[in-house]
Amino acid sequence: MRPETTVRANQNLEIKKKKNKRTFTNLLIEGLVVLFSAVVFLIPFYFIIINSFKTNEEASRMSISWPTEFRIIENLTEVLNARNGMLLLAYFNSTVITLTSITILVFVCSMTAFVLQRRSDKKTNGIAFVFISGLMVPTAIVPTIWVLDKLHLFKTLPGIILIMVAITVPFAIVLYRGFIATIPREIDESAIIDGCGGWMLFLKIIFPLLKPIHATVIIISAVNIFNDFVHPLYFFPGAENATLQLTLYNFMSMYETSWNLLFANVLLITIPPFILFLFFNNRIVSGMTAGSVKG
Repeated sequence: MRPETTVRANQNLEIKKKKNKRTFTNLLIEGLVVLFSAVVFLIPFYFIIINSFKTNEEASRMSISWPTEFRIIENLTEVLNARNGMLLLAYFNSTVITLTSITILVFVCSMTAFVLQRRSDKKTNGIAFVFISGLMVPTAIVPTIWVLDKLHLFKTLPGIILIMVAITVPFAIVLYRGFIATIPREIDESAIIDGCGGWMLFLKIIFPLLKPIHATVIIISAVNIFNDFVHPLYFFPGAENATLQLTLYNFMSMYETSWNLLFANVLLITIPPFILFLFFNNRIVSGMTAGSVKG
């Protein structure tokens, strides 16, 4: 064998060894990241589940030990029947608020983002800045309550729906604008030449192209609205206006807390958004990365 051939063989062998070492290192790092994520996210979920199956005395110890007595059916039944079935009413209120808010967000924010993205004058840029600033400005509780009360919307479903839409609009518009920026303007021009008006252009051509970002906005906003605690507490108070997160107060008091029932309640209100997020996680990622090409 020639010396040059031997040198090349040794070089190739060294390169293979380095690649194998890098592959092993990458696999080790990925495995550690997955293990860390499992510890961070799965252990708290296991903690909630296992304590929701215990008696109140055992649940109050806040341990992850196996229960000595399983009270699965008893705890869940008691939670569902608490305060004349308030949890079922809360499910209804939260579902109506979430579905209505999402419907408004999808249509209003997609149309607004389309106009803001396609126009480039100073007035449009100023309006876009106002929307973006909404991501940083917190909700003013007392003035908002005063405005809702003057409009006779305080403690009403339409009032809390408008609040949820208002706090989610900036985030949704930012996502829609980023995605619409990837849609060529030539599509608009071709549609206009063929006789499409503004509404026809958006509803027939642009709106169907926004399916990936629709999924992202719907899922993220639905989980946030469904799990919101603060805004219903301030703007939608009252036993008849209960939302899911506020039902946690059913088992907490100044002198005593029914921890087993509290954990069972948390379990019941956590499962729907968890399943939604679990099954549509890939759509969220694809929708957010699709609009990152330009914007």
